[in-house]
Amino acid sequence: MKTRILAIDDSRTIRSLLTMALEKAGFDVTTAVDGVDGVQKFRDSDADLVITDVNMPNKDGFGVIDDIRGGEKNRAVPVLVLTTESGAALKERARAAGATGWIVKPFDDDALVSVIRRLTGA
Repeated sequence: MKTRILAIDDSRTIRSLLTMALEKAGFDVTTAVDGVDGVQKFRDSDADLVITDVNMPNKDGFGVIDDIRGGEKNRAVPVLVLTTESGAALKERARAAGATGWIVKPFDDDALVSVIRRLTGA
């Protein structure tokens, strides 16, 4: 069975790049256009790992992490934050919210796939 990834980003380009890189690596990818869409799709899916942007309309990445960690479903799923932000304070805030890791855009396909495999055992 393929590892299921939910990728949440308001950038169509980033969603496309993630989908291409992850499907090429053999993952099953679902995308969401913002945090609200992402949380709903998370509730409707059996994602093995979530990748979320921080800066998005409607609900930011911290809100996504809060909802996942505070929800009833799969609260321990690994959550990777994918963002252009690299500040220590934001990384600490993400960690405190329950993020598993932090990846800065632009991302390296092989490094991202490697991290996902390590976190999911895929």
